Amino acid sequence: MIEQWVGLINGHLWGSVLIYLLTSCGIWFSWRLRLIQMRHFTHMFSLLKNSRNKSTHGISSFQALCTSLAARVGTGNLMGVAVAITLGGPGAIFWMWIIAFFGMATAYAESALGQLYKEKDSNNNFRGGPAYYMRKGVKSPKLAIAFSLCLFFGYGFVFSSVQANSITDAFQGSFGIDPMITGVAITLLAGFIIMGGLRNIARFAELAVPFMGIAYVLVALVVIGINIDKIPGIITDIVTSAFGLKEAGGGLMGAAIVQGVQRGLYSNEAGMGSSPNAAAAAEPNPPHPASQGYMQSLAVFFDTMIICSCTAFIILLADGNGDTAMGIQMTQQALSQQVGGWGAEFITLAILLFGFTSIVANYAYADNNLKYLNLDNLLGLWFLRIGFLAMLIFGSSASLPEVIALADMSTGLMTVLNVTALLLLSKVVVGISKDYQEQLGQGELPSYEVDEETERSLGLAKGIWRQSK
Repeated sequence: MIEQWVGLINGHLWGSVLIYLLTSCGIWFSWRLRLIQMRHFTHMFSLLKNSRNKSTHGISSFQALCTSLAARVGTGNLMGVAVAITLGGPGAIFWMWIIAFFGMATAYAESALGQLYKEKDSNNNFRGGPAYYMRKGVKSPKLAIAFSLCLFFGYGFVFSSVQANSITDAFQGSFGIDPMITGVAITLLAGFIIMGGLRNIARFAELAVPFMGIAYVLVALVVIGINIDKIPGIITDIVTSAFGLKEAGGGLMGAAIVQGVQRGLYSNEAGMGSSPNAAAAAEPNPPHPASQGYMQSLAVFFDTMIICSCTAFIILLADGNGDTAMGIQMTQQALSQQVGGWGAEFITLAILLFGFTSIVANYAYADNNLKYLNLDNLLGLWFLRIGFLAMLIFGSSASLPEVIALADMSTGLMTVLNVTALLLLSKVVVGISKDYQEQLGQGELPSYEVDEETERSLGLAKGIWRQSK
């Protein structure tokens, strides 16, 4: 009975509600912010220049970017794209691009709010995220607790076990290593990293994410270079298939839209409320909440426009006639066909890096929400650590369909709650964006300072932004 209800809820959430809700949210903020993802696209990259400045109260902007990318760029970038192409055809990639374009505006809004409503914890480090702006901005503690419960269950326990399952399965297929051996190794390494807290996780992400991303993109560029004459035809195929121009009917067009939107939303995570947890922990440079909005908007671009597109081109450039492989095997076979036998092993190693960085970033998100569950103490911290690591062992060799279904439901509900809060706080997002852009237009380094009355009316933590320089 429970399984049937969970399946029914997930069918509605992921089959229709979230597609319309997140798409509408992206379009709404693109309009309210006057296509900020286009107008200030180059400005996003300019912020990378000083993004590694060290912080005494939080992590650097670059570390926050890498932490959110660590969670975004997972096995879905390799496997999810293959599934989208299998079920929706090449046109699904076009709709992934479209949803990422609008998702950049959503990511900007939620991360700017996460940074705006941040607080300092008992260790004098910054914490924040959707639960914080739900409680202080929307003034709904119940909404904040409900969101935290969903995030804590999904990111604290289930999602990482799924990543571990994908990693161990890939290593067994490529190298014949027993899943439990790989699972224990992953768990020990993850335990070493997470014991150091968010700063340790951020330092790991700062090193691992650029390395794994650059390596994957370089291999994809080699494949594209080998087949450069085919690229115009591939792009044409993607666009024409997206609008059903190559098919007799519109059935495949519908499948392309559904698969592209679903996989795009799942991959870039814009609007889910996960990345604001990392964004809020940063000490921004420039010292303005909008700057973290720009950084996290850039993360969506990297995730979908770069990494997912690389996977798409690798698959579409391969000769798939008669090939029945699906998911990650499709990606492995496609790369092997282009570069030789080492291609499959490279994808396996990519899964390890992509999946493992997602694991440690998921822990950071769950740890950030301990406060709202009254678990922000030593007992609560160890409860999360032990449960998190135990689920990695469990997920390494288990079949997880029921647990994954519960996680999908938690994520779906979490997203509905977060988007509701974002829409209610639209005026605040527009206000801080105008403040940033006006200062930028005057040639100043944007900074955010509020008086006591504004601090109280917006519900901001005392002293956080009155002390900005």
